[in-house]
Amino acid sequence: MELSILSQKNPWWKGKEHFEEDEDYRKWKEKQIKWVPKILEDIELKPFSLNFIFGPRQAGKTTLIKLLIKKLLDEGKKPESIFFFRCDEIKDYKELRELLETYLDFRKNLGIKCSYIFLDEITFPREWFRTIKSFIDDGIFREDVLFLSGSTTLEIRKEAEYFPGRRGFGKDYLLLPLSFREFVEVVNPKIKEKLPEKLKSIEKREIEEKILKLIPFSEELNSILETYFITGGFPEAINDYFKYKKVREETIRTIISWIITDLTKIDKSWENAREVLKSVLIKIPSAISWENIAKETTFKSPKTVSSYLRVLNSMFILKITYHIDPNNTIVEFAKNKKINFLDPLFFKVFEEWCLIEVERKTEKMIEAIVASHLFRRFKDVFFWKDGSEVDCIINLKNKLVGFEVKWSEKPEAKKVFVGKLKEIYTLSKNKLDLENNIIPTALMLALL
Repeated sequence: MELSILSQKNPWWKGKEHFEEDEDYRKWKEKQIKWVPKILEDIELKPFSLNFIFGPRQAGKTTLIKLLIKKLLDEGKKPESIFFFRCDEIKDYKELRELLETYLDFRKNLGIKCSYIFLDEITFPREWFRTIKSFIDDGIFREDVLFLSGSTTLEIRKEAEYFPGRRGFGKDYLLLPLSFREFVEVVNPKIKEKLPEKLKSIEKREIEEKILKLIPFSEELNSILETYFITGGFPEAINDYFKYKKVREETIRTIISWIITDLTKIDKSWENAREVLKSVLIKIPSAISWENIAKETTFKSPKTVSSYLRVLNSMFILKITYHIDPNNTIVEFAKNKKINFLDPLFFKVFEEWCLIEVERKTEKMIEAIVASHLFRRFKDVFFWKDGSEVDCIINLKNKLVGFEVKWSEKPEAKKVFVGKLKEIYTLSKNKLDLENNIIPTALMLALL
């Protein structure tokens, strides 16, 4: 590969002041709403390390990388020691090897021994891992820091697991669309300064203390939540709204396009995926079986339904929530499951893709938002249904805490106590009754 091509992709090689010419950074600076991912502060840069950045496309992985490069330049790192390349332009591991060899020869001539190498969308070149493993085993990267970003196949095929004992000080970083709290911080900096720290636990005393601090901002937080319903946490959709007062059709089509592309890459039919998603849209948030979904598809196979839902789960599009027995905290995988979209924008995306309109969409969306935020915070979220029902349950060291979503002005407190499920919070539209664990949804989301 020609060195001139690499130089075009790394304008800072001409001097760190030329970083401003980078196209991704320039577009980010022009945005009305600029989001700096918090994990930027957590990233370590200790050689040798092989790091992976996971997450859906359009969530800001490339922006994160470019801001990290700027940080390195501002810290005085030699510009030529920082190498970036977007791998969707590379065919296979052979071309990847050629690319890296071109850069390594370049840095050798400059006497550079430690580099920061960023390979964006690494999953595009076929068998990309062969080149990376080979270079690591040959000691070529022993003084370098590598960042490889990817979305679908990196997660589904577990390609990051192809490097046992070869990661050094490397870590995995997950970048998802903005949470509601991050959304608040970005669109209303004044409230950002007033937000208490995120919940460290789900203890009643801490929740009450921090909820009371948010009460003066209830009206603003509710208004921001209504905007979040429209935009979700995808940066492009957020900027669309604040510029055009709507999410552009182009943004919606871009998300649909990457879903189709990623499904095709892993030999999955996007037509089958669309059929499954259409059924999910109709049934969400009810507990359902794969058999129940299969009946509404042309392929009629519960096994195929399961396969597609697990793929969509790995693509960070939805989360499958399993039933839990509150008496013994055993997760009952064979029972009906709940499905929630990871970001509220997916409701609009799939309405357009599947050509349907979701009934009671706000009511369904708010439960999905609560479930996805609990997932972000606690990793595993469950539900329970046996005559009565609890929408979301988290397991904290064998203590179960439930969350019931009641998107109404005057909901009754959920009072169901079974086995180890002794505490339930009812999330309302506006009502606050701390004695009975009734909390406005926007206030709780702002603390997660």
